[in-house]
Amino acid sequence: MKVAFVGLGVMGFPMAGHLARAGHEVSVYNRSPAKALRWVETYGGRAGLTLNETVHACDLVALCVGNDDDVRSVVFDILDSMNYGGIVVDHTTISAKVAREMADLAEASGRVFLDAPVSGGQAGAENGQLTIMVGGDEAALAKAEPVIGAYAKAIKRIGGPGHGQLAKMANQICIAGVVQGLAEAVHFCDRAGVDPQAVFDAISKGAAQSWQMDNRWATMVQGKFDFGFAVDWMRKDLGLVLDEAVTKGATLEMTRLVDGYYAEVQALGGNRWDTSSLVARLSKKD
Repeated sequence: MKVAFVGLGVMGFPMAGHLARAGHEVSVYNRSPAKALRWVETYGGRAGLTLNETVHACDLVALCVGNDDDVRSVVFDILDSMNYGGIVVDHTTISAKVAREMADLAEASGRVFLDAPVSGGQAGAENGQLTIMVGGDEAALAKAEPVIGAYAKAIKRIGGPGHGQLAKMANQICIAGVVQGLAEAVHFCDRAGVDPQAVFDAISKGAAQSWQMDNRWATMVQGKFDFGFAVDWMRKDLGLVLDEAVTKGATLEMTRLVDGYYAEVQALGGNRWDTSSLVARLSKKD
């Protein structure tokens, strides 16, 4: 399958690399051409000078860009350049509303749009171990799955257009609560004068265990926040969650509270810190 990948950030760069390693003919595009050229130097393939050139005659185009407006702009640009019947797989976290709009637009042009946000962070992208939540046509996903499986450990269709994004919102709600709980536990250990490593050894094998605990407890204790998913990105995602909650009449008290805590982290200069930096606002209060 002739494949294009648009957006070579910390996630897209290795994701596109897995496609090349899997043997697909891959063209890449990035707003910063130097990054696309660096990708070609690393993985081979081809860097397009324009979006239309990059996706010309492609059967599948994967996107990993920034926000609603970026996705709208790219999809409007590329549909007519793709093969008829081609599939756009959008890995960007965007609103369910825009995902549905893009699905309608693609259908009208004889193409298919799948909203397919991912979970697993930079490490998951680099290791090809992402979880992908998909909204859209089941038959199109069946065609796309052998391709996007190059960077996934799990791919699950949730429902129709927009449902992948709704699942990602549920994912972010869960993460926000877990990380805040970890931050408070680490802060409590510090104030109580107990050995945080001993506490981790005791509770990480029980009901409190989570991926966040296994991967972020030690770095939270050390005050290291220079990796993973940035606070700015989490606030963007939580903004989508809270907007959707209003339209659905959902009460998300904890999520709204944690979003406010992340605003405090931003005020500390932590815009690009990892989301585990919630503990920093508690340390600041000491």
